[in-house]
Amino acid sequence: MAMGSGTKADPWQLTTAPGTSTYQMWRDEGADPPALVCQVGSTQLRYDRRAIDDLHAMLKARGDWMDLGAADEQKDAKPGTVEAWGRAADNPVGGWYGLRKGYRGRFGMYLPPLLEALGLAELTHDAKGNRMRAR
Repeated sequence: MAMGSGTKADPWQLTTAPGTSTYQMWRDEGADPPALVCQVGSTQLRYDRRAIDDLHAMLKARGDWMDLGAADEQKDAKPGTVEAWGRAADNPVGGWYGLRKGYRGRFGMYLPPLLEALGLAELTHDAKGNRMRAR
């Protein structure tokens, strides 16, 4: 489970699906749009906060496992992955959930462990090729 309450003062403490990196996330309700801040070392990524509910709803509708497929913004996402959905023109926000230009990717790396910690999804935790599905 994610320690913390998801505020900047008490962030969620998370680990990537393969278990190789730790990071923190918290809600920034004052941002426009409200954001999820993802702090990885000295790098800060920001995602639209509605990504939690939207990703969970998509996974529930899908009803099966989905590859994570994490990729940097500059790289193409593998089709049919969580990463590809997080930047697709036909998702609920009509494109990128990532809010910080140049750092909009890695949706498939940092959002799935948060959904798992919140009890909304389950993840595999292999060295590579991890997948998730709705709880």
